Amino acid sequence: MIRRLHRRGERGFTLAEMVMVVALVALLTTMVLPVAKFTVKRQKEAELRSALRSMRTAIDEYKRLSDQGMIPVQIGGEGYPENLEILVEGVDIVGQMTKRKFLRRIPVDPMTGDIEWGLRSYQDEPDSDSWGGENVYDVYTQYDGIALDGTKYKDW
Repeated sequence: MIRRLHRRGERGFTLAEMVMVVALVALLTTMVLPVAKFTVKRQKEAELRSALRSMRTAIDEYKRLSDQGMIPVQIGGEGYPENLEILVEGVDIVGQMTKRKFLRRIPVDPMTGDIEWGLRSYQDEPDSDSWGGENVYDVYTQYDGIALDGTKYKDW
């Protein structure tokens, strides 16, 4: 009769089991990383769209009030804000005692991590990358990347 010696308390994994577990973990990691990168990029794009929408809405509201004569406009001015800071600081509305603020703060560009945005004035060309400085008609990101839909972020 062959006698087997078993020691109590000796448990463990064989080399084959360990190799199999490491291979499975590596396979799952290679599948998850691209999905995670895609998700992060999609989230940043959603944040960029939201920031651009809020600033453009504020610019449009400023313009609407200036067209109605509620915000004094300089002679020869187009009725757009002179810079983004005015939208945060607020302006005096004709006939009201309080300032009207259009933004709580200038949003951070999620692509660059900065509050510096590309600006276009009413007098600039629609695809201009330089700001004429007269007023703020439009804003865009200064990031040179390509979006998931194939468009340039600067064109949003």
